[in-house]
Amino acid sequence: MSRQYLPSMAALFLGINILLYSGAASAQISGSQLPLTLPETVNIALNANDPSVALWEQEALAFEDRAIADSQLPDPTLRVGIANFPLSSFDYNREAMTQLKFGINQKFPKGQTLSLTRDKRTAQAQTSRAQKILRERQIVLDARLSWLELYYWREARSLTLESQQKVSELGGVAEAVFASGRSSLQDVLRVELETTALGTKLIDIDRHSDIARANLERLLGRFDGARELATHFPILPSIRSEGEIRDKLARHPSIQVLNALVETRSRDIDIAQEQYKPGFSVDASYGLRDSRSDFGSLGVSVSLPLFSKKNKDYALSAAKRMRASQILGRDAQTLELERSLRREWAGYTRLGERITLYETDVLARAGETRDAAMIAYGNKLADFSELVRAELAVLDIELTLARLRIDRAAAQANLLYLNGE
Repeated sequence: MSRQYLPSMAALFLGINILLYSGAASAQISGSQLPLTLPETVNIALNANDPSVALWEQEALAFEDRAIADSQLPDPTLRVGIANFPLSSFDYNREAMTQLKFGINQKFPKGQTLSLTRDKRTAQAQTSRAQKILRERQIVLDARLSWLELYYWREARSLTLESQQKVSELGGVAEAVFASGRSSLQDVLRVELETTALGTKLIDIDRHSDIARANLERLLGRFDGARELATHFPILPSIRSEGEIRDKLARHPSIQVLNALVETRSRDIDIAQEQYKPGFSVDASYGLRDSRSDFGSLGVSVSLPLFSKKNKDYALSAAKRMRASQILGRDAQTLELERSLRREWAGYTRLGERITLYETDVLARAGETRDAAMIAYGNKLADFSELVRAELAVLDIELTLARLRIDRAAAQANLLYLNGE
């Protein structure tokens, strides 16, 4: 009896496994098509292994390697030769001074040149690391702005399609009124004109949407960049007050890059100053003679900076001027960040005021005007063109409000960038 059930049980287990596998696969596929939110966009962009970030890490590692390599002593020099060899007889044992000489020479750079060179390379590595952090902050900003821009054009398309549908409905009204003889053909043609104009507007919206989508795909890749956006309006991290952001400008990654460059130029000045010090080398040699006592020699050579002072003076002056240039560049960047802060804060504040006015007053009045035009047209107190203009005015105000919301979110993203977030 049990053998009769074995095939049935096997088929049952096989069916269950197929259902479970297909369910898991469907869940995986549907999960990959979840709407793309703004925080997820930022996270994907930061983990996309962008070459513009990786190159700074490689450059920093290269400078760290250079720091070790450039801080080592130069290789010693080995000499082998025959000294005082008689050319008249070519007899190695004839003259007492004939010898086979072995020597070694070791040069030592001037002053603390080696350690200062290592400090310079370390500062250059810090510059590259600061550049990497700055690039990551720029990627976060680009990801936020690209997502917001694409979100706007999607909303603009939806609003325009809705308005086009309403204008088409008005066209049906115009055709019915024209058929009854109560209006002219002009009303029908006006609706067709506005419907066509909205169609061309949709084409332009699609063009901007394609550009925004391409910018997003550049940051996220083709797969994630092609996903549909979340429908709810994004919520960005809260921003600090203008004064608190201003206090943090000195720690902005772009300023940290310039600080590291100033440190590099300072080490160039130290190295230039070390060149005024004498350099020296140690020389040791051993003379081998056949049947006589061998010779040993030891000497120290010192370079005297007597005739190259002008060269060193100009080299030091150039190093100081380069550092002054970097300091001025840092000051200019600080001023630029300050101007950006004032500009973005003003935009963020005033855009908020305009959004409030549009939401509480302008949009409601536009809707009331449209409804009033519809009632007036039904009572033969207004012409059809006023009805169409009222409908298009609502679309313009809705598009303006959507643009204001996105622009304010973009200003908030810029303020977060200035705050180092």
